[in-house]
Amino acid sequence: MILNQSMRAVMLALVLGVYLWLGVRPDLAMAAPLPAAESSFQGRMQIVPEASLALKSEVRRFLTSIPDGYYAITNVNGLKSQVANPDAVLVDVREPSEYRSGHIPNAINISLRTLTDNLDKLDRDRPIVLYCSSGHRSAMGVVALHLLGYENVQGFPPSLAGWKAAGGAITGT
Repeated sequence: MILNQSMRAVMLALVLGVYLWLGVRPDLAMAAPLPAAESSFQGRMQIVPEASLALKSEVRRFLTSIPDGYYAITNVNGLKSQVANPDAVLVDVREPSEYRSGHIPNAINISLRTLTDNLDKLDRDRPIVLYCSSGHRSAMGVVALHLLGYENVQGFPPSLAGWKAAGGAITGT
């Protein structure tokens, strides 16, 4: 049981580490306070033992060994270059109503909440770029797809807000 809890803690650390490494602004990813019903579980939660120094070192080694640009395209010119590739798939992971209100041209819409239900729309052999409105959902999608074995997936942390700020075209459906 402890090993299972430790593995969950490691996975959470890795996901959060990659999430932060992707450059999602912390002020856009604040957690909401627990509602009263959920806070009643706190007394029954088990404390996970502190991770070992070797484990922390291994996580740090992994995160620092990731090449620049492996998980993220950090600027508009990089995104323009990537989507100029006819094989690339640009995926807006916002909800359909958000997508209809305006999106980056040629993007398809697969909301984050339905991403794993729509894997048939994502060819593992093609470059895939995810974006949303702030970088939060796209970062989670990038991590999820990598965990599912997709090797050619990147996020666009500036997301739609950064695209618009740079004067990028927006289209509706």
